[in-house]
Amino acid sequence: MSVIPDEEEVPLQWWHKIENGIATAILAVMVLVPVVTVINRWITGEAWASSNLWVQALNLWIAFLGGAIAARTGSHLALSTGNLFKKGGQAHDLVAGFTSAVGTAVTAMLAYASASYVISETGSTLTLSGNVPMWALMIVMPVGFFIMAIRLAIKGNRTWPGRAVALVAVGLACSMAFVPAGERGWLVWLGTAILLFAVALGAPLFTCMGGIAMLLFFGAPIAVRIAAVPLATSEIIANPNLAALPLFTLAGYLLAEGGASKRLVRLFQVWFDWLPGGVAAAAVLVCAFFTTFTGASGVTILALGGLLLPALKGAGYTEKFAVGLLVASGSIGLLFPPSLPVILYGVASNVPIPDLFIGGIVPGCILVSLLVGMSVIVSFKDKGFAYWFTIENKETDAGKVITDRLVQMLKSAWEAKFELGLPAWVLIGYFGGFLTIFEAAAFTAAYAFFTEVVIHRDLHITKDVPKVFVECATLMGGVLIILGVAMGFTNYLVDAEVPMTVASWVEAHVANKLLFILALNVLLLVVGCLMDIYSAIMVVVPLIIPVAAVFGIHPVHLGILFLANLELGYLTPPIGLNLFLASFRFKLPLTQVYRYALPFLGVMAIGVLIIAYVPITTTWAFPDDYESPSNFFEDDLLEPLEPTTPPMIPPGDLMKMLDEGDDDDDGPPAMPSPEEMMKMLEEDGPPAMPSPEEMMKMLEEEDGDE
Repeated sequence: MSVIPDEEEVPLQWWHKIENGIATAILAVMVLVPVVTVINRWITGEAWASSNLWVQALNLWIAFLGGAIAARTGSHLALSTGNLFKKGGQAHDLVAGFTSAVGTAVTAMLAYASASYVISETGSTLTLSGNVPMWALMIVMPVGFFIMAIRLAIKGNRTWPGRAVALVAVGLACSMAFVPAGERGWLVWLGTAILLFAVALGAPLFTCMGGIAMLLFFGAPIAVRIAAVPLATSEIIANPNLAALPLFTLAGYLLAEGGASKRLVRLFQVWFDWLPGGVAAAAVLVCAFFTTFTGASGVTILALGGLLLPALKGAGYTEKFAVGLLVASGSIGLLFPPSLPVILYGVASNVPIPDLFIGGIVPGCILVSLLVGMSVIVSFKDKGFAYWFTIENKETDAGKVITDRLVQMLKSAWEAKFELGLPAWVLIGYFGGFLTIFEAAAFTAAYAFFTEVVIHRDLHITKDVPKVFVECATLMGGVLIILGVAMGFTNYLVDAEVPMTVASWVEAHVANKLLFILALNVLLLVVGCLMDIYSAIMVVVPLIIPVAAVFGIHPVHLGILFLANLELGYLTPPIGLNLFLASFRFKLPLTQVYRYALPFLGVMAIGVLIIAYVPITTTWAFPDDYESPSNFFEDDLLEPLEPTTPPMIPPGDLMKMLDEGDDDDDGPPAMPSPEEMMKMLEEDGPPAMPSPEEMMKMLEEEDGDE
């Protein structure tokens, strides 16, 4: 994947500033509303349930506003292979024109599908506080996709003829509606091939995922409206747990753009640089700290690389070791709370998020320890044991050295005291049961803002803060839209019972659990270097959970193994995300970064194998009869899309119920059989008909009564 921003700075137009201002305001409200709600709950004991709904709705807005900004700046997540073609010339123009045309066509179709979905919701009575209809807030979906389509057409082409080609591609996509249902199979295959080729050349990932999802629904034997994709998008983005993603990311951005990185680097250096490999260990720990808040988005390498690389070189490490270590450390904190991928995995798999965080502690420490241990070995190898354990100056006052060191350690800890207190909102608030996950995220973001803007004043309230908020919204827009369209793709797979089919095939062809785990590791390693971690979670998790249940793999163990493999995929050649980010950040050839990262790839692979084949590292805190979430997919997601109807009563049971009606005051009387009716007629005879005189007399009596 690639999140490398464009290097060209384009002057902002007035409407761009309005767009940025709205995104900043929405993020600010998403932080303030949960904080105020929780404080009110603590003081008065009253809960504002509507505030949670507003935060979920605003998360939908930040997704599409951020997506529109990402389309404007060329920051949508894409495969790293697309960067190979960004070298100018005719080839670049052809590739850019093709990917722009495909991306524009798919996004325009998503805009149409979203408009259809919103129109269908106008009859809904669901409202938020203030009598705001929910469908009115959903208008941001078609508007956002429409703006993205226009910007993909303009941004991807330097000339108007190229932009006209993008418009023609939209027309071709619309013309597919004229193909009769039941004859669209060839369109699905052709369209999927075009989308995969386009995404390999650098088209945004969401266009590939969303396009394939719409094609599958469109080409199904019984066609389903493509509005099923935006329906799934709105449902997953409005999930209350996903509101934590932009808030934790905002906290990470505030820390990275402020002076927190310098204070934390100094803290870990002072505490560990006197040990063998201490500076490298400090770099690993700082990266782990930042990655827990920013997720596997590449922010850690981009924000800290320029600070940590000189520090490592100054400590005597070679460029090869220093760059390789930073590439490996760019996603090292992926398993520690409040890691965004862990939260998302919990949402996708129905495994409790706290259980995943607990299960990830030991594996996360194993991966960190392996990198630190490698640093220690390199230190001994380069400088020898004597360097670390021999005092060159015999007259040195050991007591004074220790005292000075303790003073520096305490001073650095005091300077970074607010940053060190940041995880408390998650560790105490969330795990202690005082806060929900997105409330903890809101307090974390508010705390980071107060620390960097008010206390340390590293960020200016008007010059720096809006920029940080917009960068966060841009990243989250790209991520959340991928999650939404990926959920549409997943819904099709689950509705078609693909997970159950895969589980049956694997059970029949894979001999044992150990072999399955090995195959799973290889598969996830490939997935990790080809897909971004967020879409991989939404698409792959529903496929592997039923299969893992067949082999009795613990759900928490599966989750941590899944995330650890994807973490390893980030530094796997040829297209691991961290490799491209390091090449961009350190201005090094990509092949050179490959060579630097290979030793660390081997060390991290050892850690992943330990996690895979020693499940106690993840399951030590859980009982043996831990409930598997596999039923979640079998009983819930595999339900048909059609409205459910009451089950039909078998005819035999229906007759039995009617026959027993006389014994039930609420049931109908039993119908006599034909034989019983004939017997009654024979005994009593047919009812006598009145004579004409009697009939006239009856009519006269009725007239008299009137």
